[in-house]
Amino acid sequence: MKAVGYNKSLPITDSESLIDIELPQPIAMGRDLLIKVKAIAVNPVDYKIRQRIAPNEGEHKVLGWDAVGEVVAMGETATEFELGDTVYYAGDLNRQGSNAEYQLVDERLVGRKPKSLTEDEAAALPLTTITAWELLFEHLAIQQQSPDAKQKSNEIILVIGAAGGVGSILIQIAKAITGATIIATASRESSQAWVKKLGADYVIDHTKPLQAQIEALEIDQVTHVASLNATSAYFDVYTELLAPFGKIAMIDDPSKPLDVMKMKPKSQSLHIEFMFARSMHKAADMDEQGKLLNRVADLIDQGYIQTTVGKNLGVINAEHLRTAHEELESGKSIGKIVLQGF
Repeated sequence: MKAVGYNKSLPITDSESLIDIELPQPIAMGRDLLIKVKAIAVNPVDYKIRQRIAPNEGEHKVLGWDAVGEVVAMGETATEFELGDTVYYAGDLNRQGSNAEYQLVDERLVGRKPKSLTEDEAAALPLTTITAWELLFEHLAIQQQSPDAKQKSNEIILVIGAAGGVGSILIQIAKAITGATIIATASRESSQAWVKKLGADYVIDHTKPLQAQIEALEIDQVTHVASLNATSAYFDVYTELLAPFGKIAMIDDPSKPLDVMKMKPKSQSLHIEFMFARSMHKAADMDEQGKLLNRVADLIDQGYIQTTVGKNLGVINAEHLRTAHEELESGKSIGKIVLQGF
């Protein structure tokens, strides 16, 4: 089968950093599904692994943890899907990724593709959807409500780095099924327009002091922070602007240690979201990821949530994936980068 991989960690500007390769087609066993990959998305985790983790000698590593495809074979104990089903998923960091014609994935991590989206539109969603959902509801413990409910809660969420992949879906989920007020940060005019379109109630500029901008909004105190990047740069500010018992949930890797004891006077809490935790450690409730993907598919098909595609770079090959990695490494992409077909 065709695939894109690498055999040594190189800068993305090197033509050998990602290469077109041929690999044997995997065989489904146990609860695995064999997926014929139709479309993929690219995430920061892809380039971070490429930069930091070299494959074993003589082997190729295949990246990619966002895919849409068709179930073409099932392991002997897989029961949740049928041959021919079209599904979407992020998968497992410990296994070969979706930058290949065929991929194995545990059925408990898989959801049915939203019917109203094309394959590339759906491919933009799984990893960021799982991350946003777990951050909002398992870490920050934001209250859920019916998407038809119009009542505002007293929860105020500050979303740092809101125009990226996770922020783009997190804003929509929060808008659709919570009563929280959403303050999004974005600095460029294009990214500010993007987060407003997705449902942010207020937009502030993260390149300017946050506290003064939030105070100028004349709303209640921030109760929750979704810190999607630069946590170490803003951490002290978070502890100052957050209400007592406020919660911070982060997804990035801080560049310096965080002084968590600054949270004690207000009895605040810090949470770390890593959406691969369930799959990597075979958690007893790893099927929660499949369930939430199905829930979000319903919300999409009901018109409450839209795709977060920012750009489609064309077919899945090494050249186009190198372009995707380079753009993500620049830190200036809006929405998700997707590719489709081999």
